[in-house]
Amino acid sequence: MSESLAIDHEGNALVAFHRAAEGGSVDDAPLTASLVAWWHNERLLLVFDRQRQQWELPGGMIDPGETPRQAAVRELREETGYELEQLALAGHARFALGPERRSEYAAVFGACAVPHGRDFTPNEEIIAVCWWDGVQPLSGRVQILDVLLGQLSRSSSTCPTGDGGR
Repeated sequence: MSESLAIDHEGNALVAFHRAAEGGSVDDAPLTASLVAWWHNERLLLVFDRQRQQWELPGGMIDPGETPRQAAVRELREETGYELEQLALAGHARFALGPERRSEYAAVFGACAVPHGRDFTPNEEIIAVCWWDGVQPLSGRVQILDVLLGQLSRSSSTCPTGDGGR
């Protein structure tokens, strides 16, 4: 496979990030997951996954019959308690996963909004959430692929100047 943008501690690789318009699709590998890169005041929302023991973007697998957008909204709500419908498709991330280097895509949705009305309660999957500035050390491992996707998905279309999110 071609050169990767980044490789994580388990050898999973972010191979490419393709900007996409709403309704855009991929057809050379399965689209299996949706992720949310939500920025507020120069900080990226991360969740700490109990099983993987790492900070990562909210998101997860797309359920049968669900659109990538619906999966992103659902996963954000389930993992953080936040309800946010204003998500913009930033692009598709192509990964090479596992020892077999299986090729999969994730839809990455960007958001730049002021968070409202959330009292996080740890759950079976997520034990903490934070708004990370990218500098302050976090307790625990940070998923480098997700941090890079957060940066790549950030654009003037998802975070316009003056909206309170930057």
